Amino acid sequence: MNYFNEEIATITAKGAESFGILLPSDAISKFQRYFEILEAKNKEINLTAITGAKDVAVMHFLDSIALLTTTDFKGLRVIDIGSGAGFPGVPLKITEPSIDITLLDSLGKRIDFLSELCAELEIDASCVTARAEGFACEGANRESFGIAVTRAVARLNILAELCLPLVEVGGTFIAMKSTDSNEEIGEAITAIETLGAEFSRCVDYKIPGTGIMHRAVVIKKVSETPEKYPRRFARIAKSPLK
Repeated sequence: MNYFNEEIATITAKGAESFGILLPSDAISKFQRYFEILEAKNKEINLTAITGAKDVAVMHFLDSIALLTTTDFKGLRVIDIGSGAGFPGVPLKITEPSIDITLLDSLGKRIDFLSELCAELEIDASCVTARAEGFACEGANRESFGIAVTRAVARLNILAELCLPLVEVGGTFIAMKSTDSNEEIGEAITAIETLGAEFSRCVDYKIPGTGIMHRAVVIKKVSETPEKYPRRFARIAKSPLK
């Protein structure tokens, strides 16, 4: 095992333990291989600005699996919207193999990478090239996921319209945000309610081995999203729900 793989193993294992998460027996080897594939592919296409074993283990792997402390994922159909290089969806699947994961991204090159990655890691995942608003308008997808997660950088009122139409009634939408997002959350409350959901709670967590605090904004779906949502993205971006 090389030095970088040892670093991935140590940081990820200790971090998961500090979250109270029991990793499957093959998880560490999969995280190590994930890191190797990501570092190699990132030289060809821009997948992440975060590189190096320590930073990838902390800011990608541990930040992703922290979501498992916010709600019960076991056995649920989960969609990662705007998955990019696979965060948080792939680490969630590695750590909680019982989930049925869909990785959604609008860029074909990213989905090609994710398809290759999942095959190499022997992960069963649905890798889809599509925009969230279009994917939600396909009948079989609408309100069919128990949990939607996203680490996208858009404002929460925009993310809510993109993600909540995919969540089943009784399900959960989790947006990964910074701890200074109170104003953004307040701005999104009316949009969340319009879309058939309600703000549940914020879960602030410290990434193990760092002083960095991040936040999971947890939103519960309480009724069906009106059929007119989501709108076309240009409309969503121009006139976000308020």
